[in-house]
Amino acid sequence: MALPSVWSVMRVAIPFISVVGLLSVRLAGASQDSGSVIPAESRPCVDCHAFEFMQRALHDLKKTAYNLDTR
Repeated sequence: MALPSVWSVMRVAIPFISVVGLLSVRLAGASQDSGSVIPAESRPCVDCHAFEFMQRALHDLKKTAYNLDTR
């Protein structure tokens, strides 16, 4: 009995793993409660989140630079 080659096994395994992964992600996302969704009007926009993140990062960098200067 001949063993299948590695390439023929991979040709079947990769799409199978991809499909199983996509199905599991979709099932995990479907289990979230719809009542816990925050309405879009009360959520900050993506740009606001990015701006706040950059402000915090800049503040941390300034603090680190000050600490290095004082040493």
